[in-house]
Amino acid sequence: MLARFTCGLFWNSNKNNMAKALVIVESPAKAKTINKYLGKNFIVKASLGHIKDLPKRDLAVDVDNGFRPDYVVIEGKKKLIQELKDAAKKVDSIYLAADPDREGEAICWHLQEELRSKKATLEDPGPKFYRVMFNEITKKSIEKAFEKPLDVNINLVDAQQARRVLDRLVGYKISPLLWDKVRRGLSAGRVQTVAVRVIVDREREIRAFIKEEYWTLDANLAAKKTPHFDARLFRRNDESVTIPNQAASDALVADLEGTKFIVHSVGTKEKKRNPVAPFITSTLQQDSSRKLRFSVKRTMMLAQQLYEGVEVGKEGSVGLITYMRTDSTRVSDDAVAEVRSFVETKFGPSYLPASPNIWKSKKGAQDAHEAIRPPPPCGLRKKWRRSSRKTR
Repeated sequence: MLARFTCGLFWNSNKNNMAKALVIVESPAKAKTINKYLGKNFIVKASLGHIKDLPKRDLAVDVDNGFRPDYVVIEGKKKLIQELKDAAKKVDSIYLAADPDREGEAICWHLQEELRSKKATLEDPGPKFYRVMFNEITKKSIEKAFEKPLDVNINLVDAQQARRVLDRLVGYKISPLLWDKVRRGLSAGRVQTVAVRVIVDREREIRAFIKEEYWTLDANLAAKKTPHFDARLFRRNDESVTIPNQAASDALVADLEGTKFIVHSVGTKEKKRNPVAPFITSTLQQDSSRKLRFSVKRTMMLAQQLYEGVEVGKEGSVGLITYMRTDSTRVSDDAVAEVRSFVETKFGPSYLPASPNIWKSKKGAQDAHEAIRPPPPCGLRKKWRRSSRKTR
């Protein structure tokens, strides 16, 4: 799992040198990129990880009272929280801009809990909290998010909390069994437990499988012109052929001895190959493993860096892909329009399809975020290559 960060940014007014807005994101790299788009009057504060979590040495889930979790401030984060509280006292608004997923929503919820003023009154209610989300870290996307801020989505918070509680309940009960039966130090959770069950079920099916002998019959054929080719026997007298043993195979071979083989028909057809769908998280990991031999951990670490921002020459820190945790092949209308405009301008109208390709997401996909894609402008790729070559 990738390490998460928490960063605070607050703006200084030219009038009274007092901060007016505090923006909290998850990583220093993302903070640096967003800082460039929001303006120069931002101060950045950063730390690693969630600010609150379940304690490591205790179940911390009240099973008898609705599975209520008991969160504590993570060790080493008290100083950070105090710094953010001090910053929150000087602002009118707090924008929570963690990643647009369940984990990010939980981070926002805990930040809101900790930073909300305990001494709020009707006359002085304290700063207002807003939730901002963006699928790509570009100027246009960030400005659009801040134009229409939202509230923290409590349903997503509950979803993350349910996952965390389930991890804790399963892990605390299964892990000791692994220590006793396999090796101490191993951990189990909701994913590993189900995966083990699937493996066990498949192994039982394999052991219960009854082997059946079967044979195939191939003939190497040659005509007056090359090439030679192999033909396999599938049907005899328009009926399917099953060869259960060597005796049946030998009998068929004897029947075919001296037979004259005739090519009944030769067909040719055009095959249309459609472009593959845009990357989702799973296909990104699969292609990375197949083509680059990268582990899932390495793939997601690099994807996180590309999403948060990479130094691109004079452009500075720029996000080079959209959010990398997604199960949707959908591409935003704005991105499609920009790419089509680029193709038409760069290559001409003859290279522009009449309509863009649309892929259907798998059944059950949440479709919360669009597919993984590079954000415009398209020319950033060459600049990034040149910049990365200089810094190696």
